[in-house]
Amino acid sequence: MQLGMIGLGRMGANMTLRLLRGGHDVVSYDRNPEGVAAAAKEGATPALSLAELVSKLAVPRHVWMMVPAGGPVAATIESLVPLLDRGDAIIDGGNSNYRDSIKRAEDLRQKRLHFVDCGTSGGIWGLENGYCLMIGAERDVFERMEPIFATLAPAEGYAHVGPVGAGHFVKMAHNGIEYGLLQAYAEGFELLAAAKYNLDLRRIAALWNQGSVVRSWLLELAELALKKDPTLSSIRGYVEDSGEGRWTVFEAIEHDVPATALAHSLFARFRSRQDDPFGAKLIAALRQEFGGHAVRSE
Repeated sequence: MQLGMIGLGRMGANMTLRLLRGGHDVVSYDRNPEGVAAAAKEGATPALSLAELVSKLAVPRHVWMMVPAGGPVAATIESLVPLLDRGDAIIDGGNSNYRDSIKRAEDLRQKRLHFVDCGTSGGIWGLENGYCLMIGAERDVFERMEPIFATLAPAEGYAHVGPVGAGHFVKMAHNGIEYGLLQAYAEGFELLAAAKYNLDLRRIAALWNQGSVVRSWLLELAELALKKDPTLSSIRGYVEDSGEGRWTVFEAIEHDVPATALAHSLFARFRSRQDDPFGAKLIAALRQEFGGHAVRSE
């Protein structure tokens, strides 16, 4: 099957390569010509502009975007629309807000174009292991694109989860859960690191993956990270968030769902970016005022 791929970063480039290995015809474009050249060396058809990419696709066209959520997605769609014809489909494989995806689908429907929101998980390991795909789309559009999904995903690794919007909603919840899992592992390993036993954390991560109830791929990655740097001394404990955790908490509030673990994990990320936070200073000051407790000076 033929597909246009826009965005050849870590995800888009690897997805392109996996599709090529699966026998698909991929026309690739990126603002960086070096990314286009690298994909061409692997067998992709190069395009140096969106117009060139569209011109090289057979009707009905399928154009997959792997670009950052927000402005870049909106700008790419705006540039694509005049180039496409009735029945063509645009797929957003990034982490867009599901509400934006619903609105984009409605706008494109007025122009007789299809929109697919595809939550994509797998990271840099997806090339070899496959990508988990959570797909929101009209059923017939999903079915005509199914060969692409089947190649990108491992066995049982893709699903039509509902109409447009459902794909990015499911991916949002997925990423919210990821926040909670990461925070749970972080707190557990911090406790182990603080203990008096001089524990081998890499070995414990490997041990827990042998039949324990907390075994997971994240623990496998923890083992790899701790093998490279047993004390993580080369890494600053500054944790970014890319938006999905916030959206998950907002939706939990909207639906009266007590997502306490997910909310805590998001706020813990905020705290990781603070150096000697004011709130902690206030608590120390109040303890001194009401109880005469000692405080530490700057």
